[in-house]
Amino acid sequence: MTDLPDLIGPEAEPASGGPAKQLILFVHGYGADGNDLISLAQYFAHVAPDAAFFSPNAPYRCDGSPYGYQWYDVWMQDRDERLGAIRSTAAIFDNFIDQQLDRRGLTEESLVLIGFSQGTMMSLFTAPRREKAVAGIVGYSGRMEAPDLLKDEIKSKPPVVMIHGDSDELLAVSEMETAAAALRECGVEIDTHVRPGLGHGIDEQCIRIGLEFVKNALGS
Repeated sequence: MTDLPDLIGPEAEPASGGPAKQLILFVHGYGADGNDLISLAQYFAHVAPDAAFFSPNAPYRCDGSPYGYQWYDVWMQDRDERLGAIRSTAAIFDNFIDQQLDRRGLTEESLVLIGFSQGTMMSLFTAPRREKAVAGIVGYSGRMEAPDLLKDEIKSKPPVVMIHGDSDELLAVSEMETAAAALRECGVEIDTHVRPGLGHGIDEQCIRIGLEFVKNALGS
């Protein structure tokens, strides 16, 4: 038993029609909800037909979007306060991961996290601090929170791919390279892709890059 809140959101069962052999979690961005990314399941099911999909809502209602959710307040300026909020939410997300793996009878090597924006931040903060490495992380249009702390706190080294538009109006593409440098310094295998002309979003090429990564990560 835990006092941590449970996360809910849309799900999709494996396209194969059989029991789930892998699990793909979509982690949405600030002000959105699980419905924002679950439609991507139709694409990733082609390379992972035995994967179940879950796109949870973040635990907190978003002040800036009355119908959306946030993992933490992105406008928090005080570093200690911001880091405390991130750690608190990471514990909730970490517990959710454990619950979903237990529910499906799966282990970390069968799990991929696919994050967008703040969802990328949560994935990059949470997964490397887990004892066992997940199969991989796909990070769209994101950044890394507190990259200077990773070297002292990293426990596992899942492979990562990050994709970022060079016209992103919310998060500069340089944020991707800052995250990649921190991960590489810790021995994490990471590939980065810059999408010319893309703003804060996901285009067809982003999806194709993610598909190839997931296919390799899950060995499917």
